[in-house]
Amino acid sequence: MYRPRLRGASRHEEVRTAMTTAERVHILVEPLLAEFGIEVVDLEVGGGVVRLTVDRPDAPRGPDGGSPVDMAAIALATRTVSRALDEADPIDGAYTLEVSSPGLERTLRTPAHFARAIGAVIAVKTKAHTEGDRRVKGRLLAADAETVTVEIDGTERVVRIDDIEKARTVFEWGPGPKPGKAPAGTRTHDTAPSSARPGTEGREP
Repeated sequence: MYRPRLRGASRHEEVRTAMTTAERVHILVEPLLAEFGIEVVDLEVGGGVVRLTVDRPDAPRGPDGGSPVDMAAIALATRTVSRALDEADPIDGAYTLEVSSPGLERTLRTPAHFARAIGAVIAVKTKAHTEGDRRVKGRLLAADAETVTVEIDGTERVVRIDDIEKARTVFEWGPGPKPGKAPAGTRTHDTAPSSARPGTEGREP
């Protein structure tokens, strides 16, 4: 889509205007944290708060599938992001930075998030224009770059990721397939494989 150049605006200013604050922050911090093996799972900017959820997808997990992010990783991520935000100044006004690890019920946004949650029970809310019930809860059978397949009371439903407004894993007590490992009869697609547990928070003004 053609975007007319704002009169008197530099190219940098145009890009800054076209992108949301959260997008600017995400693009800024993601590669910096990746150097330490830390993944950006979720990022929210609003109300004077930058909330960053991080994980270490390649690190060993606990017996309950919890996140391997410890206080040292939280502190490292907080220092790295705080320094980058101070230098790049992508946020207008004062803000508080909050960094935490994911909870047992994790937000699912990207194809990789869904791929790692195959076998888990998830709750999905679709966008208003989507056909069928907007609220879906069931076991995630398959996920690829464009769709997810959820089993609901023995019936499979395929939902396009672009049609999902929000989604998260649902923690259930008792034995069951771990996220990322599909039970017998489930299907996996070729896609890049994210997961976690109640985490600690690092806060920095």
